[in-house]
Amino acid sequence: MTARSKAWLAVTAATGLTFLLSACGSSRPQDSLSPQGPEARKIDVLFKPVFWIAVGVFVLVEGLLVYALVRFRHKPGREVPAQVHGNRRLEIGWTILPTLLLAGIAVPTIGTIFSLAGKPAGNVLEVTVTGHQWWWQVEYPGLGVVTANEVHIPAGRPVYITLSSKDVIHSFWVPRLAGTQDLVPNRTNHLTIQADEPGVYLGQCKEFCGISHANMRFRVIAQTEDDFQAWARQQIQLPAPPGAEALAVMQQVGCGGCHTIGGVEGFGGIIGPDLTHFGGRTTFAGGMLENNEANLTEWFRDPQHVKPGNDMKIAPGGLPGPSGLSDDQIRALIVYLESLQ
Repeated sequence: MTARSKAWLAVTAATGLTFLLSACGSSRPQDSLSPQGPEARKIDVLFKPVFWIAVGVFVLVEGLLVYALVRFRHKPGREVPAQVHGNRRLEIGWTILPTLLLAGIAVPTIGTIFSLAGKPAGNVLEVTVTGHQWWWQVEYPGLGVVTANEVHIPAGRPVYITLSSKDVIHSFWVPRLAGTQDLVPNRTNHLTIQADEPGVYLGQCKEFCGISHANMRFRVIAQTEDDFQAWARQQIQLPAPPGAEALAVMQQVGCGGCHTIGGVEGFGGIIGPDLTHFGGRTTFAGGMLENNEANLTEWFRDPQHVKPGNDMKIAPGGLPGPSGLSDDQIRALIVYLESLQ
């Protein structure tokens, strides 16, 4: 074996080993192969047999190809193999067999599609999710609750989500709870999710939607029924108004033009997320950052650096760039926002 062949073999082996080891991690919070709800299990039940059928077809086709390459490869002194054309039995066989195979796969596939598309029966919670560049607006029409980037649901209960978009095409995806569904401007789509047990299930936008597409994340927080009802009751309570220092800063940078704070005069904007209970959320900035003082400080210093392309333009003159806020002003904003439980 030549040195060049050895190098290619080493590269191929290293690449294959890398892909193999990448599947061995223990932390897989968005593993669609580990369904945690009935909707996700419907997809898993369909995926597994189709996957192994595809593996069988791949092995058969590639095996025949490799056999032909080895068996009929050119050798010194060997003549060109006899060419065979018009083998009617073979052509009929490789037309009928794939057709039957695809027809067999189509039956459960169509059944699963209709099952996933239907509205669930029983005690259903209805939620409306609207996609924005690059965050999620979450509304509970029957409860009068509006929040952002975190979808609270009761475990063991079907949740029927109405999906729409304010700007471009997005895609709502919680791999462990359901498949993906597009959010299309001027169109309404639906998706059902349900969690078996309380827990936090990570999701994200799955349709490229601009510069911060990768930063458009969210969390589905499944709770016991009692905890969910307690959360819903808290969400409809009005928060305390901002103190003088925080109010002055918020008026200076124009927070009320984009954000709503329930019960606070001058804060009724709908461009950005509703801040009424901001302090009770675990994340912000489209679900990409943990809600803590350090991250909020960096955000208020230069939001465009933290998340490019977002609509937070609090720099002098309303342009992208460092905000120009002092440490004391930033601290006043953080103290007030964290009080909004």
